[in-house]
Order: sequence, then C-alpha cells, then structure tokens
Amino acid sequence: MNSCLPFTSSFRPPSLLLHRMFNGSVISSSTSFCLSRLRSSSRSRSIISFQHVEMASSASQPSKSVATGDAIGASDVFHMIQSYQAEAARLPPIEEVRTILDGSVRGILSTHSQDHVGYPSGSMVDFACFDDGSPLLAISSLAVHSKNLLANPRCSLLVAKDPEDRTDILITLMGDAVVVSENDRESVRAAYLRRHPNAFWVDFGDFCFFQINPKFVRYVTGVATASLGSGEFTTEEYKATKVDPIYQFSVPIASHMNKDHTEDTKAIVQHCTSIKVDSAYMLDVDSLGFNVKACYQGYNFKLRIPFPKRAHSRKDVKTNIMEMLEAAKATV
Repeated sequence: MNSCLPFTSSFRPPSLLLHRMFNGSVISSSTSFCLSRLRSSSRSRSIISFQHVEMASSASQPSKSVATGDAIGASDVFHMIQSYQAEAARLPPIEEVRTILDGSVRGILSTHSQDHVGYPSGSMVDFACFDDGSPLLAISSLAVHSKNLLANPRCSLLVAKDPEDRTDILITLMGDAVVVSENDRESVRAAYLRRHPNAFWVDFGDFCFFQINPKFVRYVTGVATASLGSGEFTTEEYKATKVDPIYQFSVPIASHMNKDHTEDTKAIVQHCTSIKVDSAYMLDVDSLGFNVKACYQGYNFKLRIPFPKRAHSRKDVKTNIMEMLEAAKATV
C-alpha cells in the first residue's frame, strides 16, 4: 500500500473532471469525464458505502515515483488514478454532506408555485445553516418564493459543492420552511450574518427569516460517470452528525498553499499518486486529507490526497503536510 494511504475506506470513488479525454479528443470544460469511454468493462454504478473510515496498518510501503520522461499511456494513468482514489480516505458521506452544507452560502430553492399550480418554482437564494444544520433564509415579502412558502411550506434546497463540476457532490435537502418566531429571531439573525456579514437588508421591514426543518437529505456524486453514487439520510441522522472541525480552516490553508507552496503541493501529489502531475491546486481540507485539482499533460482532474493520520487541529494539518513533504523530498 502507498505510504500516503494509511486509512482504509470504501467510500465514493473520485469525481473526475477532465477538460479533454485521455484519447486526445477535445470536449467542452462543462463536459464530464466518462470513465466508460476509457474502460468499457466499468459499467456498474457503485452505491457509496456508509461505513466509517478505519485506521489501517502504518507499516505501509513507500510510493514508487514516476521518473521524469517515463512514457505512461493514457490507460496507465487512468488505472493509477482509479486505484489510488479507491483507497483514499474520505469523510463518511453523511459527515461530508453536513460539512458542505454548513460551509455553503448559496443554493437553488424550489417551492410550490401559487401562480402556476402544480409546477415547481426555482429561485437562487443565499442561506446559512443553524447550529443543528437547518438552512436559514432571509426573504422579502415581495419575493415570489415568500408567497409560495407561506401557502405551502414544503420545499427543497439544492446545493452544489462545485457548481462548475457536475461530477462533484450535489446535495438536496427537503423539508418544511417555517417563519422564525420573534423569540428566536436574534439567534437566527446572528447565525445568518456570520455567513453574510454585509446583509444589512435583513433588518428591513419587509424581510423575515425562514428556517427549513429537514425531512430528508439526499446526495449524488459522479453524475455522468461510471462511478455514480448516491444516498439519503433522515432528519435524525442529519442533525446528529457534526460538522468536520478542520473544514473551517479550509479556505485559509488552501489559500496559503496555493499562494506560497504550489511546488510543495505538486511534490506531495506526485509522491502520493505516482503520477508526474504538472500542477496541483489545493481545493479544500478536512480532518482526513485534502482535495486538489491536478493537471497532467493538459488533462485536468480532481484527486483526493489523504493525511498520514487524522488531524484534530490546524496545527495537526501543518504537521501532516510537513511530514508528507519530507517523504516526497526523500524520494527525489
């Protein structure tokens, strides 16, 4: 096993967004990478396991680096990515869903249209999550979806982790939207303004807060690929799950690495995956590792890079990255 893979996991396969197929044909940036084009035998759609990540033996073998100038075929790279990502440790799906929703600020709200009865009405809305994961909306009484919710509280909120990548995780939270009472308004207002500090309009007279009480939370990942996965959670499961404690540091850590340590990130990715990537851009960080967008000979795709051990603090993240960098430099 690769030295950068100390965890065992049976979670969802990677989401791969390639702007060009490995066979060389050019496709648009919005078109996802269909694995079945590369491996016709990979026809089955795997459903994601809900088992928790377990620690594996730390006595793993060092990764074998790909030397500069090595001729690697397209299928070889594909198999290396597939093999590596199958073992990469990830947050349990329900924890990932809870964490992504907590860190998101915008989604598509679908309500029951009162002007066109029987048809759904979609609106792009800003939101924030309350402590229990319930989405909070600040809506003007002039908005169409305000009228719709007052007539029928059943609604859904669609959130994409990466709106530019349809193969990445998509989350739909279904629930009942209720107007927040005056007794709860201050706590809800504070939670909303933490995510939207410049939303001064929430104090305008025509605005009120709605809270969506979740009934079901569904996710799907790997859309338009052979690695399609999905799952659904009840409100009890969703509310009982905690947000990953490291994800709150994701933006400053990734920004720092992308600004000052791009070569270090690339070296770590090369060492961990054995793929001589041309670049690696850190996307986000959690307790078990980080995600990057890598480039290899003009092909862009996402990779999951797990930590040697779980991080419990921001300092642990730095320690893990330094350890991974030292291992990468030792093999050069």
